[in-house]
Amino acid sequence: MLETPCHLLYEGKAKKVYTTTNPEHYIVEYKDDATAFNGVKKATLQGKGTLNNRISNYLMQYLQTQGVPTHLVRELTPARALVKRLTMFALEVIVRNLAAGSMAKRLGLQEGSPFEAPVLEFCYKNDALGDPLINEDHALALKLASPSELQTLRALALRTNTLLQAYLEDRGIILVDFKLEFGKDAQGQVVLGDEISPDTCRFWDAQTRQKLDKDRFREDLGDVCQAYEIILEKISHA
Repeated sequence: MLETPCHLLYEGKAKKVYTTTNPEHYIVEYKDDATAFNGVKKATLQGKGTLNNRISNYLMQYLQTQGVPTHLVRELTPARALVKRLTMFALEVIVRNLAAGSMAKRLGLQEGSPFEAPVLEFCYKNDALGDPLINEDHALALKLASPSELQTLRALALRTNTLLQAYLEDRGIILVDFKLEFGKDAQGQVVLGDEISPDTCRFWDAQTRQKLDKDRFREDLGDVCQAYEIILEKISHA
C-alpha cells in the first residue's frame, strides 16, 4: 500500500511530522529552517532539509545493519522519510567524546579537550523550561522512564556512539558529541528516533578540525550547507 501524508501532526523547528494511511507509520519532512539558542536566531538555508534527511537516513541505515533499532522505514523523497510511529520519551540523551558547546562553558573546559570515556547526559525535553539538564534520579522522579528503560537508553546511546565513532573515523570525521531521542514502538521495543545529522551532532574534520555542523550557523562561520554537503559526501562513500 502506498503511504501518503494525511494530516500534519506536529511542526517543530526543523521538521514536520505527518500521519499516513498506515496508523503505524509517520512521514517526516525536513525543513530548510535553521534555528539556534532556543529559536532566538533563525534563518532559512536552501537545501538544508534535504541534506539532513539524507545524512540521517544513511547513518540510521548503518546503525540498523549493526543491530541498533531505529524508526527509519525508508527514504521517500530527498526531504522526506517514512518512519515508525513511536511513543517518545521526554528525554534527550547526549553523548560527548570531546568537550564542546554548553558542557565546555558550564565546566570551564577548553573546547576539544578529550575525555577518558564518553560522557552521557540527560536533558528533560520541555520547551517551556528550555530542555534542562537532569540526572537519572530526576528522570525517575518525573516518571520520564523506568529504571530498566533508562538502562536501555544508556546502553543504546553508548553503543550508537561506539559504532558511529568508528564509522566516521574511517571517513575522516571526528564525532565530538551528539543528541539522541528514543521512543517505544507498537511492540514496546525501545527504538532510536528523531534524526542523526549535523543539526544534532558536532562533526569535525579529522585533519583540520574544521567544524562541519550546526556550529557554523551558531557561530556565524558561514558555508553551513557546504559543510553539510561535505558530511554527506564522506559518509555516502565507502
